[in-house]
Amino acid sequence: MKIRSFQDWTVWAVILLITSVLGLIDWQTGYELNFFAFYFLPVGLAAWYLGAGAAIAMAVVSSIVWFLADAGHPYSAPIFATWNTIIRLISFLAFGWSVANLKRSLDHEREVTEALRRSLSEVKVLETFLPICAQCKKIRNQQGDWQQLEAYMGQHANTQFSHGYCPDCAKAALAEAGLTAEKAAPEAGRAP
Repeated sequence: MKIRSFQDWTVWAVILLITSVLGLIDWQTGYELNFFAFYFLPVGLAAWYLGAGAAIAMAVVSSIVWFLADAGHPYSAPIFATWNTIIRLISFLAFGWSVANLKRSLDHEREVTEALRRSLSEVKVLETFLPICAQCKKIRNQQGDWQQLEAYMGQHANTQFSHGYCPDCAKAALAEAGLTAEKAAPEAGRAP
């Protein structure tokens, strides 16, 4: 658990102050008024602003403060005070862990959303009107330069191309070369 900045120190100070005030109120009011639920506040703040490690630390501190505030309570056996403290510690730990995981999930969701937003803005480039040469199929980019279709798409859509012939163009190329599909097939299999 590393304290990184003045803001972290401030959060720690506020959390410890809240816990101390809760402990004092809990001690003053006695066991008839239970302030157990209010100890979730410093644990939750620690988890949200400082992470899971701080939430664990505050769960332990809150349990100790509650135990000390409850020390004057007459139990029929000391094991009951220990049991109550352990139950509170487990609930503080579970709450802190849940809040820390929620915060981590929200932060991850924000990162994914930002990455998606950036990706969508790049896709928007492809949704605009693209000037393309009717003969050679080069595309004029935003700087006014003409680029091969493959190069432009590779830069703006992270797309790679492979080249081949569609059936109609293959027939036309064979016909232009004076070959037919029947003559070309046996010749294609022979070694030169």
